[in-house]
Amino acid sequence: MVLAVNEAGKRVARVCGCQQSARQEHRVAAARIPKRYQDCILDSFDVEFPGADSSLAKALHTARGFVHSYPVGTNSSGLLLTGSLGTGKTHLAVGILLALMEVRGVQGLFCDYRELLKEIQHSWNPQVNSTELDVLKPIFEAEVLVLDELGAQKPTDWVWDTVALILNSRYNDKLTTIITTNYPNRPAGATKEETLGDRVGDRMFSRLAQMCVPVEMAGKDFRHGVKRAAFS
Repeated sequence: MVLAVNEAGKRVARVCGCQQSARQEHRVAAARIPKRYQDCILDSFDVEFPGADSSLAKALHTARGFVHSYPVGTNSSGLLLTGSLGTGKTHLAVGILLALMEVRGVQGLFCDYRELLKEIQHSWNPQVNSTELDVLKPIFEAEVLVLDELGAQKPTDWVWDTVALILNSRYNDKLTTIITTNYPNRPAGATKEETLGDRVGDRMFSRLAQMCVPVEMAGKDFRHGVKRAAFS
């Protein structure tokens, strides 16, 4: 803590920069953000590379506005980031989460949709010291949840029930959810290609419309151009 003088001229105690940094590091560690994405801040989201689609700049503008408005202006609504592979959806989602943790001090959590389903199934093993509730409890309680690659798992009745449990729980508790998906934000059977409605079911597709503001991100696969793997 450090001593400072407020606007009224009184000496007050304030958190010093080192303590703020330590608290942010703790929040990031608790959020379980994969190492590959821990540096994915909003300021590093590139929208000016050659051939960049204009929707990326719009998405970044929406992301910044979301952080600025949270929590009162967002009214517990989240974001649904849609687009094809490699358009930067995960980068943007993590950037929003990191900014909210730093600026608003939120308790956030990053969750890969496929890994979550595997964790739940693994908890059924009698030799494992965790239950399905142990796995889902942090998902239910996170102030802001990033659910990455929704719909990536082959849809079954169990998958649909699990998605319903997660989304309904967070919707009822008015908790903010930021979702990324590679599938078009369309109901089941809307197009010849698979849609988000096909992957999560009509009921949950309808629920998502109530929970999240859609943000479409178009363009070519960023990883096959600007971010192609190379030796230094």
